Amino acid sequence: MPFSMSQASLPVFETGLAALSANLDKAEAYAGAKKFDPAVLLQSRLAPDMFTLVRQVQVAADQAKNGSARLAGVEPPAYEDNETTIAQLKARIAKTLAFLKTLDAKQIDGSADREITFPLGAANKGHMKGADYLNHFVLPNFYFHITAAHAIMRHCGVEIGKRDFLGAIPIRRT
Repeated sequence: MPFSMSQASLPVFETGLAALSANLDKAEAYAGAKKFDPAVLLQSRLAPDMFTLVRQVQVAADQAKNGSARLAGVEPPAYEDNETTIAQLKARIAKTLAFLKTLDAKQIDGSADREITFPLGAANKGHMKGADYLNHFVLPNFYFHITAAHAIMRHCGVEIGKRDFLGAIPIRRT
């Protein structure tokens, strides 16, 4: 049986976003233990020209939501980028995960050869076949932003590692 577009995307987004949400819990606990406002973490960044933690989470969720919706041929819901707390970011992740559950896997599976049009900044549009869009744009961008979010939290002292990044992957240990 061939590996489908939905198999290559939805479980990746679900596992990655669930892990990101769990890591935000650890970040909040860390801030509480060290007695500082968790908003400090949300405004942290790795470099002056990189997004803050809050923006990395927003963009990761948007990549999963918007990319999956476009592959399914449906309009993605618009989310305001107004989160200022960890609870609000976790709610955005939960809302994204709930939206992903509404998508028809067969519609995503049928998108491999369909042209996907998507915004590239304010003025430009990108055009790619569905398989290329997933493999060369959506997945790399999703992983970039969840990796950056993980790195920001780790850089700030949150005790998370590779297992926290990977989340609940389908592995059997012997």
